[in-house]
Amino acid sequence: MQASVTVAMAAPPEKVWDLVADVRNTGRFSPETFEAEWLDGATGPALGAKFRGHVKRNEIGPVYWTTCRVTACEPDREFGFEVLLGDRAVNNWHYRFTPANGGTEVTESFRMNEGLMTTLFGIFGGQLRKRRNIRDMRKTLERIKAVVEA
Repeated sequence: MQASVTVAMAAPPEKVWDLVADVRNTGRFSPETFEAEWLDGATGPALGAKFRGHVKRNEIGPVYWTTCRVTACEPDREFGFEVLLGDRAVNNWHYRFTPANGGTEVTESFRMNEGLMTTLFGIFGGQLRKRRNIRDMRKTLERIKAVVEA
């Protein structure tokens, strides 16, 4: 299961990238992840850096922590991370920043890793989750846009 959303922003890529790649800002923009913090001595975005996010699923619960690892970290171009279950990646989130018309097209995407659990999830409610993720990605990007365009 995967999907993406793109929103044009009247701001340079570096301004948007700086907000997104510092995961401590996540709570300002995400409808579900209301806080995040770097782990293991990391102080900012770097390939392989770990952080954890505090999630309130569907904005109502349950509330839980996820551990994530940065998988893409190219300033002003892309930022991505995988959500871990133990040491196994189960979901991947990615942001791409493309200069366009004096601003930036920002694409947020998610992709769940293939496997038995993903297949079962897809059959039993996965499409509802996909729709929720699309709605939340748009909301996240619109919130970022409001800040970088202010």
